[in-house]
Amino acid sequence: MKRVLILTAGYGEGHNSAARALQAAFNEYPDVSAELVDLFALRAPRLNEVSRRGYLKLINTAPGIWSSLYRWLDRSPRAPALFRTLASHRRLLAEFIRTRQPTAIVSTYPVYAWLLNRLRADGLEFCPHHTVITDAITINSLWYRAPAAGWFVTDADSAAFLRERGVPADKVHVSGFPVALPFADRPPHLLPPMAPRRILFMINTARGPARAIVRELLKQPYWSLTITAGRDEAFRRELQALAAKGPAKAEVLGWTNRIPDLLMTHHAVISKAGGATTQESINALCPMLISQIVPGQEEGNYELLRRHEAGALATTPKEIVATLQRAFADNGAVWQRWHDNLQRLARPNAARAIATRVLQNTASPIRTSSPPVEV
Repeated sequence: MKRVLILTAGYGEGHNSAARALQAAFNEYPDVSAELVDLFALRAPRLNEVSRRGYLKLINTAPGIWSSLYRWLDRSPRAPALFRTLASHRRLLAEFIRTRQPTAIVSTYPVYAWLLNRLRADGLEFCPHHTVITDAITINSLWYRAPAAGWFVTDADSAAFLRERGVPADKVHVSGFPVALPFADRPPHLLPPMAPRRILFMINTARGPARAIVRELLKQPYWSLTITAGRDEAFRRELQALAAKGPAKAEVLGWTNRIPDLLMTHHAVISKAGGATTQESINALCPMLISQIVPGQEEGNYELLRRHEAGALATTPKEIVATLQRAFADNGAVWQRWHDNLQRLARPNAARAIATRVLQNTASPIRTSSPPVEV
């Protein structure tokens, strides 16, 4: 039995989403057992929850501060010194490696490459490690400054970005983002109907802006809306009462595991430019209207859509409605162009492609692209 260790962290849903998809893809092999591990949640669950909530609050309420910190992490040679505070996490990771004896390690969060590199420098011998980068185009250097057996990226532009910064070309693999397997196993009937136009609004912003967007969308009687409010039950009930006043037909959901189906059966999705959401919309062939961009890691997600004319940026309720109206005008000419361009970007089998390549590399000797770096 081959054992694969998948390392993730809850600082942004993209890391966990990619990790879950990879675990499912690896576990399709009868002789492979893939284990998903969040060292930060295991080592100090209370501290992890506080820091995770603090991170989410910072990026949503003080994006300027986060932008400055993000760029410092990207540019400063001193940034990796922060990881020296994670000695206990490093020891826990070493224990996982000793007890599991994995034949492959895959990480979807950049800090792990630095911890693994330090363990190698300390004399621990283990299998190759691969990094799956969940950001696009504007990739923080923490993802690639530490050695790895290989890096998997979402698209050709992101691969070029790494090569331009000195990452060996043979170590960079354009795989796509590892989305959930239902996107690859899409049933033929999961298509949006010709009419009415179906709009999905995935709320992951503050209540005030979300409420304003819902009000504007509800004014469009010829659209059918689906709104996901997450785990905020009080807000869901508030939006349900708002939706009852129409005139647009609307369904308001709370937390749901139906996101792949929803994306594949709607004409457009409105959401912030999170890594998982952007890539899921691409692989569902559901054009995305980005309502918010977190500075730093989310800028590249919008840039990917912009470069390939596969969506739009619209940050106010009126801009969102006007953009959708333009997309659907002239028998949906703009929408059709977006949809066609998404077909060229989509790689719904990315998780399986990554799993296959990693398993093919398990018999290879451990090689790194550069000497160990100090952490």
